[in-house]
Amino acid sequence: MRLFAFVAVLFVLLVAFTSRWTVFEASSLRDNPLNARQLLEQEKISRGEILAANGTVLARSLQGREGTYTRTYPTGSLFAHPLGYYFTNLGASGLEKYRNDVLEGQTKSNLQTILNQLQGIKPAGDKVITSLDPSAQRVAGQALGEHHGAVVALDPRSGAVKVMVSNPSYEPNALRFPGGLAHVARNGGSLVNRATQDGYAPGSTFKVVTATAAIDTGRYTPESTVSGRDGVLISGIPLSNDDHENFGQITLTEGLVHSVNTVYAQVAVSLGKRVMGRYMNRFGFNREPKLDYPATEMSVSGEYSHGRPIPPTSPRVDVGRMGIGQDKLEVTALQMAQVAAAVGNGGRLMVPHLTSRIVDPEGRTVQTIGPKLQSVVMKRSTATSVAGMMQKVVEEGTGTPAQIPGVAVAGKTGTAETQIGNAINNVWFIAFAPVSAPRVAVAVTLQGVPGQGAAFAAPVAKEVMESLLR
Repeated sequence: MRLFAFVAVLFVLLVAFTSRWTVFEASSLRDNPLNARQLLEQEKISRGEILAANGTVLARSLQGREGTYTRTYPTGSLFAHPLGYYFTNLGASGLEKYRNDVLEGQTKSNLQTILNQLQGIKPAGDKVITSLDPSAQRVAGQALGEHHGAVVALDPRSGAVKVMVSNPSYEPNALRFPGGLAHVARNGGSLVNRATQDGYAPGSTFKVVTATAAIDTGRYTPESTVSGRDGVLISGIPLSNDDHENFGQITLTEGLVHSVNTVYAQVAVSLGKRVMGRYMNRFGFNREPKLDYPATEMSVSGEYSHGRPIPPTSPRVDVGRMGIGQDKLEVTALQMAQVAAAVGNGGRLMVPHLTSRIVDPEGRTVQTIGPKLQSVVMKRSTATSVAGMMQKVVEEGTGTPAQIPGVAVAGKTGTAETQIGNAINNVWFIAFAPVSAPRVAVAVTLQGVPGQGAAFAAPVAKEVMESLLR
């Protein structure tokens, strides 16, 4: 009996430990970076292609010696940041990381995997079809030129990302070789995606958020008047208008057209932190973006203190200066593109997405990523009012460089000083077009330029919109 009990205990231990590694902790063992077997298995999988919306191949796997595959990127640095990279010596980033299971074919059932092995079918991943537009992507990259910055363009009706450019970019193909990261750094490249990470103060583009909250609550209309006097006390400190311009009682529309700081700071103070925070949340601020992209490569847009996001209701927040895009705001181009998209889409903010479809090796569509509502930010009547105000900005205000012949454009400039006295600024422009039935919403930001958003960011947005509206 003792011998039987001893053998039974051994048997239970055997079952327990084999179950531990094959069932309960199988994924952690498989994903362990020290597991060379897993790396070798991955190298023998024909990873699925990533394609642009027009079918252009953006990423593919090439077979080398001993039946292993290596990732290559035919378009080089053009789509480096949205796609990311995949190399066994470095890991993965971007869409390559987010869609890793699909691209490696790991979404198939165990039964299907066994059947494929019995039939001699080699493991292969699914294709990922994106919504990215190569022509517009190229236009955006060329328009940015040597400036550090980012461009994001969305279809406001669906949330599909058409353009995502971050400059400086990098050559992903260089990363497959030893010393690839050092090569990128030596050539001035950067792996940081400025479209989704490390935000900047949005400047006056944030006045669109304040205008939305003001009108949607019913506290104000586009024709409500507020003092535009220079030097109004906000939180006990005088606030200046651009070039210290003085205005009398002007409407909210005029305040947006001429980007009058004191008007929108007073409006934000009147609305209060809770109301401003509520509308920020509806636009997607103060939380991780819902983009199909790794969370570790996206930043929360909102107020920051000591490098950490804080709620807009915090005592450390100056709501008046927040209302004009200053204070401690740090936002990304993706977030500001969503602000423009929500206004353009009648107040309905759609979930942004890079992926349109997933297709298996046999050519069957196994998943379609369609429009999905993220939030109802404002009433349709509010969206119409704010759109009309933004249209006047482009027609007769600070946004005139974004005018497109024959197309009604709604937009807003933004300028955030970074070197006071030297006129070196981080500049913005957000827009959507055509106003009556928007098909594109865009956000452009450039870092450290000697001028304002109208001169540097608006022309970039114009070129991108023109490319997508052809």
